[in-house]
Amino acid sequence: MSRLIQLNLSSNNFTGEVPDFGVFSNLSAISIHGNSNLCGGISELHLPHCSFESPKKKKKIPVVPIVVPVIATICILLFLYFLLTWNKKRSTDSPSVTPMTGHPQLAYWQLVRATDGFSSANLLGAGTFGSVYKGKLEDSEENADMVAVKVLKLQIPGAVKSFVAECDAMKNIRHRNLVRIITACSSIDSKGDDFKAIVLEYMPNGNLEHWLHPRANDQLAERKLSLPQRVDILFDVAYALDYLHFHGLAPIVHCDLKPSNVLLDNNMVAHVGDFGLARILSEGCTSFQMATNSAGFRGTIGYAPPEYGAGNIVSTHGDMYSYGILVLEMLTGRRPTDNAFDSSLGLRNYVEMALNNNVMDIIDMKLLTEVENNHHTTMRDPSSITTRVDSLISLLKLGLVCSVETPSSRMTTKETIKELHVIKNALANREQGS
Repeated sequence: MSRLIQLNLSSNNFTGEVPDFGVFSNLSAISIHGNSNLCGGISELHLPHCSFESPKKKKKIPVVPIVVPVIATICILLFLYFLLTWNKKRSTDSPSVTPMTGHPQLAYWQLVRATDGFSSANLLGAGTFGSVYKGKLEDSEENADMVAVKVLKLQIPGAVKSFVAECDAMKNIRHRNLVRIITACSSIDSKGDDFKAIVLEYMPNGNLEHWLHPRANDQLAERKLSLPQRVDILFDVAYALDYLHFHGLAPIVHCDLKPSNVLLDNNMVAHVGDFGLARILSEGCTSFQMATNSAGFRGTIGYAPPEYGAGNIVSTHGDMYSYGILVLEMLTGRRPTDNAFDSSLGLRNYVEMALNNNVMDIIDMKLLTEVENNHHTTMRDPSSITTRVDSLISLLKLGLVCSVETPSSRMTTKETIKELHVIKNALANREQGS
């Protein structure tokens, strides 16, 4: 076997450790010039010592102890974020309601005590968005401290919006013919659910609906509204609308005028209430106002004007239509949704058809009895009866003009009040002359 005697590795840019055995042990037998990255070998080569370290095991990173806390932290932060966002949205949708007229904001438990646990015995009425209870504030002995508590049905879509609308509409207005909001409650009930209520002044004589259409077991069944009282109530409602439309900081459209929203105090003075559908128009605007952020039908069928069918326009003219229907209902004793009316007739057409023929046939029987048997006159005084019949006809015509189909053709509140004054004066002069 031949043996390697000479090895020339010069100028090859080799790297690594040079052996120290075999041909590499003889300095004269090898040539490694031009390989600056070599190390080791025999001492005569004068190469640097090799400093290679043996490879270490890769250190394993503990994945689970690091990843789990990171994920948990992220989840907690996300939960806090959504919680803050939800609370912010709730506070935006249901702004805090400041106390009104010097009364402190009431807590849930105070209203529970005032209404005897919202007892059915204290229930005054119920509507789409809430129920109204009679209550007596704590430590109160006087009738002046009797209140009406409107509890919102928050599970009904639109109830919170109704609550906010009513508070916004009523917080800056004061008028003798508007139901006064005393304060409001935005709290949590005994079950931990949201609770919202509006505390209103109490009206001992209930609402106009119960006077016009008393139930058989109603305590008002035997009580009647005289013609002068009905005229006074129409005055009160007209004054309330006039204030809302023309004398506030901005025009307000009630949007739901009907007998159940006309309340009567101890002196039978009428007060318009329930502003859950009210709309505040742009300052200085008294006609049409686009309500692009409101959807659906506004008002109550039979009382809402035809133009509200589209659901995107409200106006002061719309309230006047409702007022006109109210006038006709007060004189005929018939609701606009009476079963006697088919879709082609309706209360307005019913009155219009009878106006020039048999008008007395459509008058509320209670009114008709009063006209024929008034205690201030006798059947032998035809002029008194004529005056009352003429007044009834004038009122019916007023209701018809207020409820015409074309909004701009309806009477304004000022024109209505002027006409009511003429009718009232005619009745008063007749009474004085009898």
